Amino acid sequence: MYRLLLVLLVAASLNAQVYDGVAIVVKNKAITLLDIENEMKISHLDAKEASDILIRKQLEALEIEERKITVASTEVYDDIKKMASRNKMSISDFYDAVRESNGMTSTELKEKTKEKILSQKLYSAIAYSSISEPSESEIEEYYEMHKESYKHPASFKVIIYDSKDRNRLQEKVDNPMFYSPEIATNEQVLPFDRISPELASLLEKTPLNHFTAIIPNGKGGFMSFYMKEIESAKEGGLESVRNQILNSIMAEQREQVLGDYFAKLRHNADINVIRTVK
Repeated sequence: MYRLLLVLLVAASLNAQVYDGVAIVVKNKAITLLDIENEMKISHLDAKEASDILIRKQLEALEIEERKITVASTEVYDDIKKMASRNKMSISDFYDAVRESNGMTSTELKEKTKEKILSQKLYSAIAYSSISEPSESEIEEYYEMHKESYKHPASFKVIIYDSKDRNRLQEKVDNPMFYSPEIATNEQVLPFDRISPELASLLEKTPLNHFTAIIPNGKGGFMSFYMKEIESAKEGGLESVRNQILNSIMAEQREQVLGDYFAKLRHNADINVIRTVK
């Protein structure tokens, strides 16, 4: 009798430990309190919004599994190779650049790239037949409503500091008055539409009279850009951003279809909210 009681108590204790950290169960897949708290920190959202994102991700993962959608390692490699090529870097240098700018390891980059391709395949499977290309009037209307979001600098006037020694370059970034013959300088004007999207994004985030993060230079060394001047772009009109607008409209249509799809899926799914983040 006592042995049976002991077994029952131990089992109850183990079950309590298993569910202590679980906040939501989606079709027998757990979302923990820690998952929600991490999502809140990353996305800067409240607990409910973070929970909704994680439920959606869980439903997507289950849908990918049910549809038997897979991504081969060669697909991941090819995608990373294209990103490196756009930045005129070798894959090794690209890994280094990502690590220096985002703190992401090559393994983490591969995993993120795999997730992206999986999502694209899932979206294509669900939304492909429901999306139609926008008409000319829809493109014009969208442009008028979103003009501000398509503005970007015309060019960046920078000083490029280049060195084989990362530590020497870091000293320069930390102390602009520092001089070393091991650091080469080159002042350039970089037109926005002639540089890679990744470099454009890095420069756009850099305030005037500040250095960018140190990144590989593609030649075995390192470089950092000092922002001297940003030239504002002139109004280019609809034609200058037509492809961007087309992509934006199609992306919004796709997300609308997917949002509706997963809202219905969530409504019919077995979702058990055990506790909420306080």
